Amino acid sequence: MRYAFVDESGTVDPFSGSHFLVIAMLSAAKARPIELTMKRALKKYGTSLASGEMKASSSQENVVQHLLQALANKPIAILAVVVDKQHIARPPDDLEDIYREAVTVTIREAVARWPRMDVYLDKRYTAKHLRYRLEKEIREGIADLPQEVVMIRQEDSIASKELQAADHIAWAFFQKYERGDTRFYDIISGKVVIEEVISRRLW
Repeated sequence: MRYAFVDESGTVDPFSGSHFLVIAMLSAAKARPIELTMKRALKKYGTSLASGEMKASSSQENVVQHLLQALANKPIAILAVVVDKQHIARPPDDLEDIYREAVTVTIREAVARWPRMDVYLDKRYTAKHLRYRLEKEIREGIADLPQEVVMIRQEDSIASKELQAADHIAWAFFQKYERGDTRFYDIISGKVVIEEVISRRLW
């Protein structure tokens, strides 16, 4: 079984906020080394965090760099799908369609490589019907692929150290595309197996 942890950075609205939406997946044959890496980092850098959650956007740059280096030393693979929102002339009526499609593309790339997967998504939606809709779209998007078993779970990142690691990976990609700052991406670039940019005028 292959484990995968998915988080995003950026917003879905093409006309406000960021220019890019990043969906990043951190994948490994074993989840435990990722969890232990995050626990050590939390103990060293985040003991003052009441929530017990580390997020790249609220951490000092040197902390993010140390954590990314620790992750890069593990047997992991990274996949990323980046939506270039600057080219969207006509967005979908439901902007969340952009997120759902990007997540589906990411998971499809992963399942094509690893047909047995346990996928954890950062829980974006509190409403049950929206969580169901996301999983339904993912299932439809991978239905034609040979697969043994693909589990899809939507969990709160506070309870998942591995999702917190994926947050840092997504943030590193976001700095590259949104800010033109590759310092963080360069640390993990050797682990990147898929980096796909979606540039589309119509949705």
